[in-house]
Amino acid sequence: MPRIWLSLGSNQAREPSLRGAVRMLREAFGPLVLSAVYESDAVGFAGEPFLNLVAGADTDWPVEAVQQRLRAIEDAHGRVRGGDRFGPRTLDIDLLVYGDLVRREADLPRDEIRRHAFVLGPLAEVAPDELHPVLGRSYAALWAAFDQSVQPLRRVDFEWDAP
Repeated sequence: MPRIWLSLGSNQAREPSLRGAVRMLREAFGPLVLSAVYESDAVGFAGEPFLNLVAGADTDWPVEAVQQRLRAIEDAHGRVRGGDRFGPRTLDIDLLVYGDLVRREADLPRDEIRRHAFVLGPLAEVAPDELHPVLGRSYAALWAAFDQSVQPLRRVDFEWDAP
C-alpha cells in the first residue's frame, strides 16, 4: 500500500479544526503518523498565523478518492471555497505525496514541499529518509538546504484528544 503524506493547516478556529481533521483522517485511513504542530506566519497574504502539521497514512484508496475525502473533511470544518486562493481558512488539507506517484494533473508530488517551510519542515521530521519522487533527494536533505530564516516555524505544544 502506498504511503500518503498530507499537509494540514488552519488559521481560523485552529485547534478544533486540526483536532477534528485528525479524528476524521483516523476514521478514514486508520493509524496516522503525525509531526509536531508548528505555527507559521501566513504566506501570500496578511493574516493570522497558521498552525500546521504533516500526517501520514497507508492506504489502498485511489488518488481521486483520497482527494475527495480530504475535501469532505475540509468542508465539514467550514472551509469556504472560491474567492482569493490565498486567504484565511478553517482547514486546508493537501495531498503532498502518494507513494512514489508522479502525476501532473493531480499535482503530485505537491510543489509546496520545496517552497514552504510549514510543509517541508514537518515532512522532514516524520519522513527524513524518504525520497522526493521527482528530485530523488531525501526530505531531510531538502530541509537542510532550505533557507529556514525566510519562513520561520515555531513549534507549539499541542494536546490531542485521545485517539
